[in-house]
Amino acid sequence: MLSGWGCTAPAEGADRTARETAREITATLDRRAAAVMDRDERAYLAVIDPSATALRAAGRREFGNLAEVPLGSWTYRLTDVERSGDRATVRAELRHRIAGYDSAPVSEPRTLELRERAGQWYVTADRPGEGSGAQQLWQQGPVRAVRGARSLVLGVGQDDARLRAIADAADAAVPAVTDAWPGGWARREVLLVPASSEAMARLLGASKDAYRDIAAVTTGISADGTGTQGASPADRVVVNPTAYDTLGAFGQHVVLTHETTHVATRAATSAATPLWLSEGFADWVAYRGTDRTAEQIAPELQRAVRDGDTPAALPSDEDFAFGAGADRLAGAYEGGWLACELIAGRWGERKLTDFYRAVGARDGRDGAVEDALHTVLATTPEDFTARWRDYLRQRLG
Repeated sequence: MLSGWGCTAPAEGADRTARETAREITATLDRRAAAVMDRDERAYLAVIDPSATALRAAGRREFGNLAEVPLGSWTYRLTDVERSGDRATVRAELRHRIAGYDSAPVSEPRTLELRERAGQWYVTADRPGEGSGAQQLWQQGPVRAVRGARSLVLGVGQDDARLRAIADAADAAVPAVTDAWPGGWARREVLLVPASSEAMARLLGASKDAYRDIAAVTTGISADGTGTQGASPADRVVVNPTAYDTLGAFGQHVVLTHETTHVATRAATSAATPLWLSEGFADWVAYRGTDRTAEQIAPELQRAVRDGDTPAALPSDEDFAFGAGADRLAGAYEGGWLACELIAGRWGERKLTDFYRAVGARDGRDGAVEDALHTVLATTPEDFTARWRDYLRQRLG
C-alpha cells in the first residue's frame, strides 16, 4: 500500500455532536483516499451511497481514468460540516501529489454531500467547491502517462507519439532554464495535455474560448492554495494541443522554455512581481542563446518605435490581460523581454536574477521594484525607464 493518505478533522471548539459527525465523515473519506492509493476500485465505490447510481458510474470511470497517474498522496481535509438529520454537507480540500515530481500537493476545494445509513456515512454527491469550476485531467477521460528524463506528460485523447514529442521538448527546456536561473528548483516538471483547447479551458475553469490561441500556460497552486513565494507549489504546464501543433520546432521550444521558466521561478515570484518582469524574464530565458533578432522577436514594438510612438512607461499588468487586444498584449510581452535583456546586457545576467529575487521577496507591490532598482542595480525608476526607452529605439529603430 502506498503512503500519504488521510484526512485532517476540523479544529477543536465545535460541539460534541459536530465533532463526532466530523470524525465519522473523516473516517469515510479516509477509506476513500486509501482506496485510491491502494488502487482498490471496490473499496472506492463502497463509500458511495448505493442509491447514487450516477455518482457510482462517474466514480467508476474516474477511478479507471486514474490508473496511469503516479500518485504519491491523496488526502481530504475537512474545513466545514453542516448536518441536518441523516444528511450532511461537507466542504473539504482534496489534495493530491504526483510521486517524484511534486514537492507540495495540489489542493482543490470540493463540496460533498453524505447520507448516514445504519451508523455509516456514504457520499451522495461530489462537486467542485465554491469559487472553483476547474476540472482535473482524469475527469476528462483515461489518462496516458509518458515519462521523459526530466518530465512527466499526462494526456487525454492523445497518442503516445505526441506525448513523447512533448516530453522530449520539455526535457530540452529544463537544462536551458537551469543554466539561466541559478539556484535551487526541482529541475523537473509535469505537463498536462488535454484533448482540445475547450478541454484545456475546463482544466483552468475558464470559458471555452479563453485559451483558444494560447499554446501553453503554467499553473502553480500550493497546499495552502496561494502559490506564493516560498510555498514550493506543485506546478503544471497545461498544453493546448491545437495551438501548440501550429508552431514549428523553434516555436514549441520557446513556448515550453518560457513555461518551464515560470516553474523554476515560482518560489521567487510573489504578488510584488509585476508581469513585465515575470513574463519578460520567461521570454528572455526562452530566447537566450538563439539566433532570433530583436526585429523578429518584437515586431509590434518595432512598428511603434519606427512610427515615433515609443512607449512612455514599462508595460502595466493590465497590458497583459487577454482582453487588452492582440497588439497591446504582444507589445507588453515584447517590452518586458527587452527590459530584461537591457538588465542582462547593462548590469549582467546575475544581476538580472538577483533583481528578480529582490522584487519577489517583498510582501506587496508598493516600492518593490523601486527598492530593487536601487539596491541591486543602483538606479531609479525614472532612470531605468529612460534607459529602457532608449534601448527600444536602439534595438528596434
